Amino acid sequence: MELREFGPDDAGAIQTFVDIDNAGHVDAPWQHPATAVRREMIMRYGWDGDLDPHYLAYDGGRAVGVLTVSTSSYDNPELAWLALGVHPDRRRLGHGTAMLAAATRVCQELGRPLIGVEGWESERTRGFAAATGFEQKSRSINRRQHLRELPEGLIGGLCEEAGKEAGDYELVRLSGYSPDALLDELVEITAAINDAPLDDLEIEDEVFTPERIHAYERAQIEGGFRLYRVLARHRGTGELAGHFVVTVASEAPTIGDQHDTAVVRQHRGHRLGLLLKADLVRWLVGPGGSEPQLATIDTWNAESNDHMVGINERLDYRIMGRTLEFQRRV
Repeated sequence: MELREFGPDDAGAIQTFVDIDNAGHVDAPWQHPATAVRREMIMRYGWDGDLDPHYLAYDGGRAVGVLTVSTSSYDNPELAWLALGVHPDRRRLGHGTAMLAAATRVCQELGRPLIGVEGWESERTRGFAAATGFEQKSRSINRRQHLRELPEGLIGGLCEEAGKEAGDYELVRLSGYSPDALLDELVEITAAINDAPLDDLEIEDEVFTPERIHAYERAQIEGGFRLYRVLARHRGTGELAGHFVVTVASEAPTIGDQHDTAVVRQHRGHRLGLLLKADLVRWLVGPGGSEPQLATIDTWNAESNDHMVGINERLDYRIMGRTLEFQRRV
């Protein structure tokens, strides 16, 4: 087994990576197809400026698997998160175990002794994790909102319902880059994500700065996404209380992804989470909406996050599948 790292200018390697990735969708056929353009943008811009090394795994002269190693320069200095997959035609031949051993050496060279992996929920995933010394730490749900199948009047009704308890707040819509004057307040809102349940995952609080917020927005926008954010502002104090963020892929504009929903602790209890999420849908696909062609929005939550799960169910997000998260130290 040989890992070969490649960069965003290697079109042939990117296409091979995407082909293996798409073949792996047999485990979760509802996934949107990967594309070479999207993978190249991920390699060039990352999530918030940190770039993940990409590898193809070769058995002899044949590429049999894919790997990325995700780390953060902002926080969690011990942690690396692996995303690896073996082509379905080459499974049960020891390639996954060999890839993981090689990836572990990469993590050790990076000084990252805490390693995380995940996989779609199945006995195969559990068996592989147990055989390689990983312990299950969490369970997450992928839900999808099918915007063209929403019950008539649902979004407007939820906005009205939540708005009755959020009368002390106004909503502010932002598309693209946020004004510099808001970045300090966005730091506080974004950091509220640290209150979300982690189950047994060994993860330190994420650290946010104005520079990181800007790097995130740049990575998304330069990487080919249209970025939409709805903010809740307290009328009396002017404080920002929460936000909801969705991106729409320029390459595939029917596909949306939720990035963050957060409400600052002192402003909770006013139905702001529901109001923010409903209003952004109304903004995108309501009358005169900014993205009328948008068909779906995907979201992920820890299954133990009962509050957010309840909001998503009210918004008719449907369960697509579950992933299991594992960690071990080396």
